[in-house]
Amino acid sequence: MPYIEVNLAQQQLALRDDNDALLARYTISTAANGAGEQMHSECTPLGLHMIRAKIGAGCQPGTVFVGRRPTGERYSPVLKQEHPDRDWILTRIMWLSGLEPGRNRLGNVDTMRRYIYIHGAPDEDIMGVPSSHGCIKMRDADLIDLFGRVDTGTRVIIKQDV
Repeated sequence: MPYIEVNLAQQQLALRDDNDALLARYTISTAANGAGEQMHSECTPLGLHMIRAKIGAGCQPGTVFVGRRPTGERYSPVLKQEHPDRDWILTRIMWLSGLEPGRNRLGNVDTMRRYIYIHGAPDEDIMGVPSSHGCIKMRDADLIDLFGRVDTGTRVIIKQDV
């Protein structure tokens, strides 16, 4: 089964096979607040995770999600002006769950209870620069590609650097 490797220093996500061969690489955006696991920190959690749920299969690019449900809206600059403070979660969601009790699972460090996702972002969001509220943001086309290549249960390793 392939696995995902997220590198915060490089702002890149790599999809690798069982032999560590690179299958795909994407430029991403992780937390503006850096790495961290604490609840309400708006940091990207480090360590070993898994994709607990995949949400949005078949949705159109730009589909807006709130509370992991499509709102019926499609993202546009006009919609952004109408909702300037919305944290835009678009197209697909891969909801992460930590696998290391005390580090990123259970208690005040639980990745899943923090609602940390790999998700789509508006085209005008700059990738390669930390800017999220803790999630891993991707371009819609890249996210759709990755979403089709992985299953629930896929391991996700989030590192500070290589």
